[in-house]
Amino acid sequence: MKRVVITGMGVVSPLGNTVESMMDGLAQGTSAVQRMDEWSIYQGLHSLVGAPAVLENEKQIPRQKRRSMGRLSLFAAQAARQALDDAGIDEELIASDRTGCVVGSTMGSAASITETFELILPERDIAQLPSTKFFQCVSHTAAMNISQYLGISGTVLAPAAACASGLQALGLGFDLIRSGRQDRVLCGGAEELHPTVTGSFDVLFATSSHHNDSPKTTPRPFDRDRDGLVCGEGAGILVLEEMEQAQARAANIYAEVLGFSTCGSGAHISQSNADAMVRCIRQVLMESNIQPADVDYVSAHATATTHGDVEEAKALKDVFGNTVPVSSLKGHMGHTLGASGAIELIASLKMMEQGTLYPTLNLENIDPECEGIQHVQEVMKRDVRTIVKNSFAFGGINAALVCRKL
Repeated sequence: MKRVVITGMGVVSPLGNTVESMMDGLAQGTSAVQRMDEWSIYQGLHSLVGAPAVLENEKQIPRQKRRSMGRLSLFAAQAARQALDDAGIDEELIASDRTGCVVGSTMGSAASITETFELILPERDIAQLPSTKFFQCVSHTAAMNISQYLGISGTVLAPAAACASGLQALGLGFDLIRSGRQDRVLCGGAEELHPTVTGSFDVLFATSSHHNDSPKTTPRPFDRDRDGLVCGEGAGILVLEEMEQAQARAANIYAEVLGFSTCGSGAHISQSNADAMVRCIRQVLMESNIQPADVDYVSAHATATTHGDVEEAKALKDVFGNTVPVSSLKGHMGHTLGASGAIELIASLKMMEQGTLYPTLNLENIDPECEGIQHVQEVMKRDVRTIVKNSFAFGGINAALVCRKL
C-alpha cells in the first residue's frame, strides 16, 4: 500500500474565504453566527440563527461553467482552486487521468431545489425550469462541477452521508491513492445555508432556538446550557497525494494520512450511539498502528445537540480518558454539515503546524454528562504531531481520520 500525504488546502468558511482568514478568526475567538432575520417569513421555524459564508468573486469562474453551479458548488470550486494553487499542482497534472475528485455534500443546492419547486408547482409547468437547474440540484453537484470546471478526468465520486460526507470523501481519496488507482485526489465537502436545511433539523428539535436574540452565544458544544446546533455553510477541499510523487516535486507536506474508518451503528436513525463511535475510533487507531496515548489532539464532531454531545463525550472518555485535548470548532463556525469534516480538518492541520490548539467557543460550564475528557477551554500551546478528526452523521454513520506530521 502506498503512503498518502496532504499537500494542499483551500477553504470558504463562515470565518473567511481563505485558510488564513479562517485561522485568524479562530485565533481571535470570533463567532460567525448571526441572526437570520430573513428567515422569519417561514412559519414553524424556531431557530433563526445561522453561520453564513460570503460568496465573492464568483465571476472569476467562467459563465459557461458557473451556470450549472449552485451556491455550494461555487464554494467548492473556489476552495478547490485554492487547494490546487497551495499544492502547486500544474495544469498538466490536473488534466491527467491520475488525478481524481471526491467531494461530498448532504444534498444538492438547497436554494436551487427550493427554486425548482417554486417554478414548477404553481402551474405544474416543467417548461418553466431552466436547463441548468438540474445540475445545481443533484446530489453529486459539487464533485461534478469541480471536475468540469477544472477538467479533471480521473475518478470522480460524491459521497452523500450528511455530516460525515466530507470526511468520507477524504477516506475514499485516501483509499484511491494508497491502492494505486490515483496519484492525487481533490477531497472534501461543501454545503450551503438555507432555511429549509435548518428546518430539517428544527422539526427534529435539534436546532438552537433560545439564542435568536443573542446569536454569538450559540452553539455551545459540551456546555450544560446548550440547546442545539446552528447550521453553517462553506467548503473545505484538500489535495491528497501519493507521498513519493509529492516528495519528488518538493511539495510542502502538511501531514501524512495514517488511517480512515467509517461504520454504521444500526441503532437509531437520528440518535448518536457511543458504542458505535468507540468502534469507529478504535478501528482507525488500529489501522493507523497507533495507541490512544500517541494522539495529541481530537477535533470533535460535537454539534451542541443534547444527546449527541453526551454520546461523543462518553466515546472519547472510553478511548482516550482525560489525557488528550479535545475541542469542537462549531462554536465559531456553526455546523457546516457535509463540509464540516474537511473544514475542521484543515483548521486542525493548521493548529498542528502552529503548535496551538483553539478552544471550544461558548463552553463555559461543562455538562456533567460530558465530563471525563480534557476539554480545551482556552488557547493551548502544545507540540501536536498526531490528530484524530471525527464526524458523526444522522443514520448512525460514523467516520474518523488520523493524520500525523512527518
